Amino acid sequence: MRAADMFEEGGITKAEIARRLGVAHQTVSDWHELWEQGGRDALRAKGRAGRLPKLNAEQLAKVEKALLKGAEANGYDNDLWTLARVAEVIERVTGVGFHPHSVWRGLRQQLGWTHQRPARRAVERDGEAIDRWIKTRWPSIKKAPGVGAR
Repeated sequence: MRAADMFEEGGITKAEIARRLGVAHQTVSDWHELWEQGGRDALRAKGRAGRLPKLNAEQLAKVEKALLKGAEANGYDNDLWTLARVAEVIERVTGVGFHPHSVWRGLRQQLGWTHQRPARRAVERDGEAIDRWIKTRWPSIKKAPGVGAR
């Protein structure tokens, strides 16, 4: 609409309008042609481009709520999410089916989720023994000549 204001004002070149608005000269030319044909109404947004999302905001909120409860709370035997599991939960909660490969895009773009990997730790790991070793043994090893120096 700022371009329309400048078109109506007159005396401003398309190149100057493009510079002021930070767009390409061709874009301003396209806008000007539309403006000449139909005025401001021709420049109004036509709505969202592309395919409409399969899930509305309410459905998306229900899905996120279910996912935040964890995989075990959703009936799985461990608390790890896979795309296939997420797709199953989405279908159970909303009735809308998704292929597991397209689930990730929705999680990332619509919910802002990021890819996470579980920390891999040995079942036998003894955190207290590791802390004790770091406090007692590591300082003497660290001070030894040639250790850590490269």
